Amino acid sequence: MSGAPERRAWVEQVMGMPISVHVRGPGARGPDAERAAAGLFASLRAADALFSTYRPESQVSRLRRGDLDLVECAPAVREVHSLCVRARAATDGYFDAWASGDGFDPTGLVKTWALERAAVGLAALPGLGAAVGAGGDILVLPDGEAWRIGIEDPRDRSRTVATVPVREGGIATSGIAARGAHIIDPRTGQHVTEVLSATVSGPSLLWADVWATAAVARGAEAVDWVGGLPGTSGLLVLADGGVHRWANPA
Repeated sequence: MSGAPERRAWVEQVMGMPISVHVRGPGARGPDAERAAAGLFASLRAADALFSTYRPESQVSRLRRGDLDLVECAPAVREVHSLCVRARAATDGYFDAWASGDGFDPTGLVKTWALERAAVGLAALPGLGAAVGAGGDILVLPDGEAWRIGIEDPRDRSRTVATVPVREGGIATSGIAARGAHIIDPRTGQHVTEVLSATVSGPSLLWADVWATAAVARGAEAVDWVGGLPGTSGLLVLADGGVHRWANPA
């Protein structure tokens, strides 16, 4: 279509999932955007090498085994550890990097932390908008226009339950559709199923992801709890067939 902005997309497999980068605007097909996208993927691969619980040589694996003390870890690992402590306190323990009982596991937070960190090169390109997606979480870099993000129906993944315009920030979804009942209620130690999926949109992708995971862990109580998350909006798909939407002022 005449007048449509330049667009380009890249997809690479990192952190055990496809990471997609969509850019639009002046220079989207130019060398600066190409370099910024390559830098993003390189940054994510470096984060995976530090934080993967599947790589025995990663600092997090060594920390979990007791082969490494936290003070000996890279500053990035210490930063993520601190964020996990904050997230556990901010969610009354419903987001807990220690909940599995196998030691420190930052997997639920480190992906979105790494995405926000890796996207600084793209964010520095003037006039360029971007949507970076990873496993149901999307970081949006602003260009004045909204990206329309479809929210998958956890009961039928070929359908969407809503389409949400996002101009800036992040939108994160947690739930049981892709990985089954893998989120634990820390009060009982049991896997939760009352909330099939929770989608949270806000100015920070990392915190949207934390809130979404905590909402699933809270179960039916999340319907009231999400009303206290300032500056966020989103929806919960409940196992009883209900859908709860909210939009809170900052």
